Amino acid sequence: MKLFVRRYDELSPDELYAMVRLRVAVFVVEQHCPYQELDGRDQAAIHVWLQDKEGIAAYLRVMDRGVESGPVSIGRVIAARRRQGLGSRVMREGIRAARAHSHADSIYLEAQVYAKPFYEQLGFRQVSGEFLEDGIPHIQMLLDPIEQEESQ
Repeated sequence: MKLFVRRYDELSPDELYAMVRLRVAVFVVEQHCPYQELDGRDQAAIHVWLQDKEGIAAYLRVMDRGVESGPVSIGRVIAARRRQGLGSRVMREGIRAARAHSHADSIYLEAQVYAKPFYEQLGFRQVSGEFLEDGIPHIQMLLDPIEQEESQ
């Protein structure tokens, strides 16, 4: 399994196609959620993914302060093969990328409610009530990476 951390202008056309294809397959088709997946923010993102001979195994994007939220944020978190620890691994790498590239002192994300325990195990805490995003229940979560790092 190989880790990639790249800005938009460093992506090959095939890499970009593979990540968008995976995101649409899960977030639009599998979750029956028609929404504008190509939101114009990929160009501002740091793209983090794990890849093996089968292709992208897990993916996320890191957004700098002020792009999607006040703090640095992580979004579009996806594991192509579930229950193999790939989501946790790509999240740990995403947190590292947020620290290294954006000097994150906190990291924000919007999680589907069912995924709350997954993010809590990584140190995120719920900071909002439930709300609907594209018809799916979500919550806002926050991680203070410095405290998380010290507690390990």
